[in-house]
Amino acid sequence: MLKALIVEDEYLAREELTYLVQTYSQIEVVAAFDDGLEAFKYLQQNKVDVVFLDINIPSIDGMLLARNIHQFSQKPHIVFTTAYKEFAVDAFELEAFDYLLKPLNEERVQRLLSKLESVALANEPVMVEEAIESRPDTINLMKDNRICVTPVEEVRYAEAQEKITLVFTADGEFSVPYSISELMEKLPENQFFRCHRSYCVNLKCIAEIIPWMNSTYMLKLHDIKEKVPVSRGNIKAFREMMHL
Repeated sequence: MLKALIVEDEYLAREELTYLVQTYSQIEVVAAFDDGLEAFKYLQQNKVDVVFLDINIPSIDGMLLARNIHQFSQKPHIVFTTAYKEFAVDAFELEAFDYLLKPLNEERVQRLLSKLESVALANEPVMVEEAIESRPDTINLMKDNRICVTPVEEVRYAEAQEKITLVFTADGEFSVPYSISELMEKLPENQFFRCHRSYCVNLKCIAEIIPWMNSTYMLKLHDIKEKVPVSRGNIKAFREMMHL
């Protein structure tokens, strides 16, 4: 059973979140605090799986507390619960699991709790050698000030922009606030290929390889209208990976 900590300085909000967690999941709320420093002291002595964290709390604010939690060797999932949209990018950079806006939407919370339990089930302990070599099977994507925890299998391709990277799934366009090279470091090496300076592609999602000008290719993907280019410099490696 997952264990959760709630850090919220408003009594009614703390009670509401506790009720929702207990009603719609098997997650156990083991403690609740209205003060960031007290919560941090608790976390130094006790292990939890999830921290529901308000941003505007006494002693140390939620962002500072999250940055400290992010340094733990075994990090719990952080779910921000706040009325402030403007902290979504900061939350993303801290690899927050989700970002809930107040007032809380009951259906939205239900979906989050289900996702937390699903991820926990998928990440059951493995052998040490496997853990070292593996990469997460989900990735945090942003859309409309929301953090969407997305299975990497659902990513079709990504395109580099000036300061962000656009990520495309069958559900549409998302973004991550870092470079395409940094994105590649988070994706399985045997599944995602840097086919162009500005693009990477999920090899498992290629539906058609179309010969293009200058001996290059255009890639048609499942569930995606746009085509993805393969540059001349990456043709050889692409052919080897696709056994062409």
